[in-house]
Amino acid sequence: MHDLTAFDAAAILIVLAALLGYLNHVWLKLPSTVGLTVMGAVASVLVVLYDRALPSSMLAENLTAFLSGVDFHKTLMEGMLSFLLFAGAMHVDWQDMHKGRWPILVFSTVGVLISTAIVGFLFHFLTRALGVEVPLSWCFVFGALISPTDPVAVMGVMKRASVPETLQATVAGESLFNDGVGVVVFSILLAIAMGTEPFSLAGATLDFLHEAGGGALLGLVSGWIAYRMMRSIDEYNIEVLISLAVVMGGYSLAMALHVSGPVAMAVAGIIIGNQGVAYAMSDTTQDYLIKFWALVDEMLNAVLFLLIGLEVIILALEARYVLAGFGAILIALAARIISVGLPLRAMRGMIDMGPLALPTLVWGGLRGGISVALALSLPESEIRAELLVATYAVVLFAVVVQGGTIGNLIERIKARQMLDTEISNL
Repeated sequence: MHDLTAFDAAAILIVLAALLGYLNHVWLKLPSTVGLTVMGAVASVLVVLYDRALPSSMLAENLTAFLSGVDFHKTLMEGMLSFLLFAGAMHVDWQDMHKGRWPILVFSTVGVLISTAIVGFLFHFLTRALGVEVPLSWCFVFGALISPTDPVAVMGVMKRASVPETLQATVAGESLFNDGVGVVVFSILLAIAMGTEPFSLAGATLDFLHEAGGGALLGLVSGWIAYRMMRSIDEYNIEVLISLAVVMGGYSLAMALHVSGPVAMAVAGIIIGNQGVAYAMSDTTQDYLIKFWALVDEMLNAVLFLLIGLEVIILALEARYVLAGFGAILIALAARIISVGLPLRAMRGMIDMGPLALPTLVWGGLRGGISVALALSLPESEIRAELLVATYAVVLFAVVVQGGTIGNLIERIKARQMLDTEISNL
């Protein structure tokens, strides 16, 4: 058998995503991201059980070797993420997002920092109580990687959930920008935890401003250049190619300049999806461009969430680690409630998004592939094994339980509101 090439790995993932996606659509009828994650995780568990039943089997070892060859962190952070963020940002309405600009700004910056601190402290106490204590500096690293909501998972949920457009744009906008902020905070805290960089508040602030601000500026410039080019022609083939150039060239340039690629792609996607679609494209170009990026979004989503499910097989499922993972789910939810609840209360005079805001922001604030990718990038150690299990516990709960029930939750809240209104009118 020949060595597995990058093309072979991509082919296997696409075939699996297509097959499992078909089975989910025909039988399970779960939301695509939920169905693929569940089936990937179940497949991993069945492989492990099969190997234990037949000790001579090498199935789990072969699957582990395959997943190690894929390199989830590099695949997502240096490849898929640029396409997914741009595609997601294109569908965010700028006017609705502008109405929720202050919550988006606060949630994606202050909210991430508050959540990182809360998760760090609580997870440290939890691991100490379970006898698997993780140093506080590494608990803050865990807080940074688990606090940002995943734009890919959130955008999928928001497409299905029936919530007001301003609230929908706020949730989506927060997830697009807190992702980039979270990656920057994670990088700073990881360097401190590893002892490669002494902590300096001024230095950390400058690094943050350079990466996040530089990413926003790069996205603004690249999006504006693409908009001007698209406006000067009417040829859908070239205009779709220009959008691809923004994504691939812009993300590569961001990495070379050490600025935030995720923030750059979010800004560029918003510009082209709003200004570009409204003023620079004919109806034919709009149709081709939107359908092209919708297809890219669906295809990469399928592969990403299948990979999340399959990666379960690499976890060190010790009882203490699993207990820490269950505790991490509760900690992440508590941190989310506080980190969005306090700012929402403080901004009541500036914007009122209604009673749906807090439950939608909390239960719809899903963690996903970005958290997994950051956890997998940690250096090999016992701490990494524990943090990886905790990360997977939070992500699987978010995608499967929160993602699978957010629609019903919102409908119940709305029905309760209608009932309360009718009673009060009697």
